[in-house]
This record gives sequence, C-alpha cells and structure tokens, in this order.
Amino acid sequence: MAALAVLALAGPAAAFSRQEVTITSTDGTPLAATLFLPDGPAPAGGRPAVVFMHGLGGDRTGMNAIAQTMGVVGEQYAVLTFDARGHGASGGLIGIDGPKEIADVKAVFAWLAVRPDVADAKIGAWGISLGGGAALNSLAAGVPWGAVEAVETWTNLQSALLPQGLAKSGVIAGFLGALDPARIDPTLLAVRDAAYSGRLAGVPEFAAARSSLAGLQGLTTPVFLMQGRRDFAFGLGQALQAYRALAGPKRLWLGLHGHAPSTFPAADSDAMLAEGKQWFDRWLAGAANGIDLSKPVALAPESWSGQPVRLDAPPQPVGRVIRLGGNATITPAGKVQRSSAALRSPLEVFGAPRVTVTVDPTPTWTRLVAVLSARTPAGREIVVGGGGVPLVAKKKRVTIQLTSQATFVPAGSTVTLTLGSSSLAQNAGNLLYLDLPFGPGARISVGQATLRIPALRNPVSR
Repeated sequence: MAALAVLALAGPAAAFSRQEVTITSTDGTPLAATLFLPDGPAPAGGRPAVVFMHGLGGDRTGMNAIAQTMGVVGEQYAVLTFDARGHGASGGLIGIDGPKEIADVKAVFAWLAVRPDVADAKIGAWGISLGGGAALNSLAAGVPWGAVEAVETWTNLQSALLPQGLAKSGVIAGFLGALDPARIDPTLLAVRDAAYSGRLAGVPEFAAARSSLAGLQGLTTPVFLMQGRRDFAFGLGQALQAYRALAGPKRLWLGLHGHAPSTFPAADSDAMLAEGKQWFDRWLAGAANGIDLSKPVALAPESWSGQPVRLDAPPQPVGRVIRLGGNATITPAGKVQRSSAALRSPLEVFGAPRVTVTVDPTPTWTRLVAVLSARTPAGREIVVGGGGVPLVAKKKRVTIQLTSQATFVPAGSTVTLTLGSSSLAQNAGNLLYLDLPFGPGARISVGQATLRIPALRNPVSR
C-alpha cells in the first residue's frame, strides 16, 4: 500500500515555514507530524488547510513531497502531514484504519481546527491507499472535511481482499510482509490467519469497522476519487460504488496508477494531481475555476498522450461471452488451461469478468482459482485479472468473479483461462492467490467454462 515516488509538477516555489510537531491522540499515542505554513499573516478567519495521509509502510516524508509537487505548500494553504499509528516516528501499533486510527485522524483534525490561523470549515484530506482509507473512513465517521481526495484505496475491505469469501492471500502477505512485525497489532495477525484458513472468524466484523461505503451513502462533502485502472488489490469497483453512493459534488479519475500490477506515480499522475489541486482550490479556497462544471469522470487510456477521455458518468460496459469447452481432472500440482480463437476486434475490459464452470471436487479440494490472461499478436502476455472461491464438495457449478479493472486487449489476441489451486498455476510470478496446502487426495474435475467479460463499447486505448 505504500509505493510512492517523487513527482515533478511544474510551478513556482512560494515561501513557507516548516515545523516538526507532535499531536497526541485520544489514547495518549504520540503522532509525529510536519506543519507547513505560508509566510506572512493569515487572512481574517484563517487559511484553508489540507491533511495528507500516506500508505501502509510509508511515512510523512512521501506526503511532504506530494504536497509540495501539487503546489499546495507555500501557497495559501496550511498543510499537515503525519506518520500514521505504528509508522515512522509515531507510536502505537498498526491496525489498518480501525477505530484507533480513525480516532487519530479526529485528533489531527481537531489540532488543526483550533488554530486561529486555520479556517476550521475549510480543512481537506488527501490520502493514498491506507491513507485514502483513512480519509474516507473518517469522513464516514463524521469528521467534517471540507473536501476529500482518495487515491487507489478501498471502500469495502472485505469485498476488496476477500471477494466471494476467499482471501487474496498473496496480496495480504505482500502488504503485511513489508511491515515490522513488532509494530503490527496482534489482532490484525489473528484476522489474517482466520482469513487464510477459510474460517473467517472475526473477519466480517474487522472489515466492517474499516469500510466506509455504507457511511458514504448520501454524503454531500465534495469528494474526488482517483482509482487505478489495473489494481489487483483495490479494483475499480471500490471507487465506482463510492461514486454512486455520494450525493454531493464528486469527481472520478480512472488512471494508470495503482497497486500491482501498476505503480504510483504513473504516466498520467501529474495531470491527475494537477486536477486534484484545482479540486482543493474550488472547495477549500473558493476559486471559481470551473472544475465543478466540467465533465466529472476522466478515463485515462493505456496509450496515454496527455489527456484523459472526459465523460458525464462512469462507462456502462457491454457484455462479451466466450465459451470454452473441455473436461479434465487435476491434482493441486496441475492446472486447466483453455484458450479462445483470436479476437477479431480489440477488447477493452471494464469491470469484473465472471467465469462459470462445472466442477466435481473431492472433499479435500477446498478452493478454485481462475486467472484470465491474453496473448497479443506480438507475443506479449497480459494478465487481465484473477479471482477465487471456496468450494464445497459435490457442488457442481460455480461462478468466480475476477478483479474489477480496465485492461486493453488488442485485436488478434487469444484469451486464456487458467483454473487451478492458486494463481501460480497461471504463472509462478502471479502471487494474487498463494498455493496454500490441501488435504490428502485432493483433486477436481473441471468441465465446460463460460466467460462473461464486461467491455467498453468503444475502446479508448490503442
């Protein structure tokens, strides 16, 4: 959740002061923070402010860079960055945006709001990944942000990391494996173990306490969602659901950044963050810049050339159906792979493909993982997405929903469905679902499969 690099947005530097401060949370936990203030006296009523929140495993250093390259430091804004609980120089243990972290955000907001040089009704939030979850969860919990920007994050943690009840074990392992074990709340590790086992004891309650979607319904706070086209941790659906739920001014950028297989920053990140600056200028600084009057949805083509496609609403995909026949029986070491004929026209997937397949598992075969990939005429392999479901013996037909994303597949490509015990069956480097053990004698028979692929009616990429 933490991959960040310094961006390079052009703009003149303005004079400012920088202070290192400590904010005490409600339970006494110290939070290390940096406050940037423009030089000169604050206007009557105070200046607008923005709080920047980093990703898992990061710290405020990356947010200092983002805030400065966006151009909010040293202009008319007070800017506060802080190390989340269990990160950097802050105290406490990491609980993934749980009640303690939301209390931390409330304490940070209150610390800023009581300053006479800050306009308490004009404080905004910018967060990425873990920080984006903190921004949206705190908004749903009643923090009166003046405007919010959330980047590559979740709104429903369970549907993001345990879709259909099977944990994205590789994604979870990657997130937690990058942390200092001594700084992780033991409750988080217990929930991880329950999710891996399939028992899910305590998982729904843990996820619900860290999910904002229900609380965003009908909110009128201006919110700008910046989600990645290809993010196998937090897919497009996480932002699309929130966009539909919100009732106030809202904006959506579907871009090239994200968690693996994408990165942040990406080719379109400068343009996206420049628009983020305009969003804060409109709703915090009161600039009549017209951003609220322009088309609210931006879709960045994979073939980025400087501008996104502007839309009045999120695209409504059309369905493509591909049937893949056959019959095979495999053990956990095996896989079933079936490929289509070459595509006659380009396909730009938009949303979550679904795989329906007939199966006959033994009692010890407890899950089925599907990966959809494509091979281009030039020989390049594209992983479109993956998904998995727990299996109950004797269940004869299952539907697996794959990751929600936007992926361009050129004309002439062949589409391949791989079914097995983990995503490693498709490729040893595909760590979406790990190869966790089965009981003895596990095997499964796989029959006909049907792919239903949502796609843009008119592709925007080339």
